Amino acid sequence: MSSALNLKTTPFLLYLIIIILTLSFLPPALLINPTAGSRSLLRAISGGSDQPDFAVDLNVTNFDQVFKDTPASYAILEFFAHWCPACRNYKPQYEKVAKLFNGANAVHPGVILMTRVDCANKINTKLCDKFSVTHYPALYWGAPSKFVGGGWNGKNEKSEIRSIAVEDARTADRLLKWINTQLGSSYSLEDEKFENDHLLHSNVSDPAQIARAVYDVEEATSFAFDLIVEHKMIKPDTRATLIKFMQLMVAHHPSRRCRRGTADILVDFDDLYPSNKWLADKHEPDNSTGHGPLGKFDVCGKEVPRGYWMFCRGSKNETRGFSCGLWVLLHSLSVRVEDGESQMAFTTTCDFIHQFFICEECRQHFYDMCSRVSTPFSTTRDFVLWLWTSHNEVNTRLKKIEESQKTGDPKFPKTIWPTKHLCPSCYNDPNQNEESSSIDWNPDEVYKFITSYYGNMLVSLYKEKDKQHVLMKSSAVSEEVLQSTNALVVPAGAALAIAVASCLFGALACFWRSRQKNRKMRRNRS
Repeated sequence: MSSALNLKTTPFLLYLIIIILTLSFLPPALLINPTAGSRSLLRAISGGSDQPDFAVDLNVTNFDQVFKDTPASYAILEFFAHWCPACRNYKPQYEKVAKLFNGANAVHPGVILMTRVDCANKINTKLCDKFSVTHYPALYWGAPSKFVGGGWNGKNEKSEIRSIAVEDARTADRLLKWINTQLGSSYSLEDEKFENDHLLHSNVSDPAQIARAVYDVEEATSFAFDLIVEHKMIKPDTRATLIKFMQLMVAHHPSRRCRRGTADILVDFDDLYPSNKWLADKHEPDNSTGHGPLGKFDVCGKEVPRGYWMFCRGSKNETRGFSCGLWVLLHSLSVRVEDGESQMAFTTTCDFIHQFFICEECRQHFYDMCSRVSTPFSTTRDFVLWLWTSHNEVNTRLKKIEESQKTGDPKFPKTIWPTKHLCPSCYNDPNQNEESSSIDWNPDEVYKFITSYYGNMLVSLYKEKDKQHVLMKSSAVSEEVLQSTNALVVPAGAALAIAVASCLFGALACFWRSRQKNRKMRRNRS
């Protein structure tokens, strides 16, 4: 009996031994996902009940991309080690400040990106070395673009990345005081969302602020598509309009990620939303989720929506935001179409607002303005100036209502645009009152200003980041870039162990099958 047991179990015991030996050769990177830290594992085990962190956790795989994509003007980078008691004690202080600037509910979104890197994670070793980290926690300050492919050694006095002294960052109050000194700001840990309108940057007098609006255009695009899906507005009689508007976006949207995302949707649109009525009924969205097939697409990439507005942020929760972002989107499309596309862009825009803008009164007013156009547009200039005139007409109408109802944004009251401060040459009479009901405009100067404002100025941040990214890529391909891929490098010893294990297991399997065959033959003879 025992010999029979040994014969039966021997192949399996040998197989187990081989597996154990093989695993002992394998590096930890093959057994555990290096990008998932211990905190992520604990959260998964606990069902994700932990409070989310406001500071963004970075590692070598996402470091450059996060800094490249952020709309923030400045960044703070903390290097820490999860085993360090001082780091654990400092985390609540850092989080208090990060709560002001990071996340959808940030009090001051888009100003500072607050991040952290765990140097105890082996994949970050060389990244931490690049920044000459000699103590934990260590904090650095600079423009996000300077961190992309960058480093710090403490010797270069002209470096655009600065180390923050330990004493200046020891507590949340001290760190915020240091930030206020750098920016000339007066942020406070007691600040609450929408209750500090005096801190908002007014875009009425600062033309450079439009560069931040490209992120709001992405936000508005994503928000518009979410509304369309949520309210099941894609029907057989509306799908053609949506397709035309998406084609317009693919060709002329100012955001590259939105052009790419919209193109992805168009590729599969006929399968997702067929024109055939019977097929369309079969594709009816699941009522339990409230989302149709389009809901699984990221129209402007996975980073969007961010959950906050920058150029279009109002001083109150219910002001500006989506409607402002949508106007910027329409203006940015108008200045990018060719002369031969102007009439198509006009009718597509009118139909899109009429069929997909969910505010009934607003879309009806917009469509009324469209209906008053009797002569087809033949140039981009025609379309640009019509949209500008229409926007001012809307502002004039809403201004009267908001003033009587006290519902306007005190920081951003409706006004005729552009103001003299933004474009003095747009006014034929420099002494004319901006509040006049009949301003003597210079159409050529207005057109020139709008094409620049919603054209090159709107995408200037994107172009600057792309230029910096190209320069960094051409200067050197660092080891970190190679490590940032998800490819796993198997050491020679591990590869050999795997090969030997495979051969031995194959031989054992063959041996076991041979013995089983012999037993069966003996049973048949008996």
